[in-house]
Parts: sequence; C-alpha cells; structure tokens
Amino acid sequence: MNAVSGSPAMMWRKPAKWPPPVQWAALAVLSALIWLIWSAAGLPAGLLLGPMIGGIVFGVNGLRLDVPQWPYLGAQALIGAMISANITPATVVSITHDFGLFCSVITATLLSAAALGWLISRFGLIPGATAVYGTSPGAATAMVLLGEADGADARLVAFMQYSRVLLVALGAAIVARFWAGGATAARAPGAPWLMPVHWGNLGTVLLLAAVGQQAARLLRLPAWALLGPMLLLSALHAGGWLAIDLPRWLLAAAYALLGWHIGLGFRHDFLRHAGQALPVVAGAALCLMGLCGLLAWCLTHLAHIDALTAYLATSPGGLDSVAIIAASTPRVDLPFVLALQSVRLLFVIGLAPLVTRLIVRLSPHLQNAPH
Repeated sequence: MNAVSGSPAMMWRKPAKWPPPVQWAALAVLSALIWLIWSAAGLPAGLLLGPMIGGIVFGVNGLRLDVPQWPYLGAQALIGAMISANITPATVVSITHDFGLFCSVITATLLSAAALGWLISRFGLIPGATAVYGTSPGAATAMVLLGEADGADARLVAFMQYSRVLLVALGAAIVARFWAGGATAARAPGAPWLMPVHWGNLGTVLLLAAVGQQAARLLRLPAWALLGPMLLLSALHAGGWLAIDLPRWLLAAAYALLGWHIGLGFRHDFLRHAGQALPVVAGAALCLMGLCGLLAWCLTHLAHIDALTAYLATSPGGLDSVAIIAASTPRVDLPFVLALQSVRLLFVIGLAPLVTRLIVRLSPHLQNAPH
C-alpha cells in the first residue's frame, strides 16, 4: 500500500497529517536546532532566522500552518517595543542632525528600486506591474494589496517581497558576523534568559503597546501593528517618561512568531507558481541589496559613518529584522541604524505606493502588458 511503501518524499509528507499541536512542537524543535547551529557559527539574529528557516522547511513540504492573528499582532507589538527601547535622545538627535542625509539615501533607494522594477518589466522578465510592485523596498503588505488592485499578480508580488526580506536578513546576518571581526557579544540577546522581571513595568509597556497598536489601526496607518507601538513607546522612552526592559524569553517568542510567519508563507504550490521567475526574483533582490551597499559605501566616505553601521542602516529589509540583527551585533551605532531605518519605513509607507502607481500609469508597456 502507498501508506507503507512510499518514497522518502511521501514519508516526509506524513507530518502534514499530524495534529496541529504536534506540528507546532516539531516546528519548534527544528527551529531551536537551527538556532543552536546558527549561534554556534557565531552568526547574529539566530532567534529570528532559526524559526524563519524552520518555517520555510515545513512550509514547502506541505505543513499548512499559519501563525494565529492575535499572537502575530502581539509579536509585532513586542518588536515595536524592542525598537522603541533603543530610541533614545541620541537617536532623535541623529534624525534631526542627519535628516537631509537620510532623505537623500532614502530617495535614492526608492528611485533605484522603482527603476529596477521598471527595467525588469520592460524587458519582459516579469510581466506587467508585478515587477514594479515586487521590487518596492518595503511595505510588503501594502504593495501586495496595491499591486492586486492594479492588476499585478499578488502571489508573485508577495513572493518577491518576502524573498527579499529573507535574503536581506540572511545577508545582513552574515555580513554582521564577519564584518564585526568575529565578536558575537550581543546587546539585548546577551542578557540572561531568566533575569528578574519588573512585572509592573512590563505590564505598563505591554498595555501601552496595545493602545498604540489599536490607535494606529483606527487611524488606518499602514503597518499599524508595528508602527503604532513603535511611535507611541519611542516618544515616551525618548522623553524619559517610560523605561522599556523586555525579558529575553519574551523577545525570543516574538522573534519566533515573526520568523514563522515569514517562513511558513513559502508554500510548495507558491514556489511552483513562482519557480520560473525565481532567478529573476533572486537577482532583483541581490541587485537592490547591491545598490543599497553602494549607498552604504557613499555614507562611509561622504559622512564618515562606520561601514557596518552604514550597511545595516541602508539594508532594504524589514525594520524589524534589521533591528534585531543590529541589536545583536557589537560595534554598531544602533541609534543611527534605527533612525535611518525608521525614517525609511515612514517614507516607504508614504511615498513608495505613490511612486509605484505613478510609474505604472506613466508606462505604456505596463498598461498593455498581460498581468
């Protein structure tokens, strides 16, 4: 019978029929194993990338798991709180002092990504508006929705966006490991796992994060689940009105949920659908990373910014993943990285959809191409 004489591929697919609790337990074990291997290699952000890689392994092999909505929203709120804990008066000074520099770097990033998407579509490597929306540097969910409204292939846009997030996270972690001179001491992740917790303060932080999240949702801000807590808690922390001290085990849970959410999105049928475009998708992501690396080189020579700091600050990945990597890498100017990444997020949310739609509407080949 097929049930007992299957091939190795068939044997592997059997876990897809396990009860969900067993599937989650297996995913947690695999993620922990990858984290241990990743950490043993001295690479940062293993608490994020271990679950992300584990999620990809399970997702492409048939396990139809999804991170539930409320835990995922809670994870985003915690990541926003983690970012806010590093937003100090020094970060605010960096933003105000270097705002012109930030605007130049971010504008160059947006225009480079738009030009890359336009060229991909112009040469027919990925048809229609899909290429332009897929190469936008951030605001992945917004790009998927806007692209679908303009006739783009929403699944391929999502694949391009999250593939870039994965490649940027892996690339930034590897670069940080070797550029940091082999040191692996971490800022936040180096704290003891079972350090004493001030439960009153933690409760206040979590309550304010939830308030900021829901306020941003009611205001219909893009990326509200991350942006709302980040803006509210950053203002309170930078003003000296709130201390943010998150235990490592709680952050580890948030990182795992975020990694699983990204990794489990890489389903087998999803990859088969995008398989022919995979070389172009990977090439586009690497080109954008290279362009941002060039911007980092300009920062080091024109603004005298440390090379590793400049690379992480200009990386075109998600603010959450880059913040986690920067926070776990020594000798990085964390306020500068978070300042530039935060301003870039706001610019991308506000301007990238407008720039992308303008390009689509002004390009005849995008209007006439099949979607």
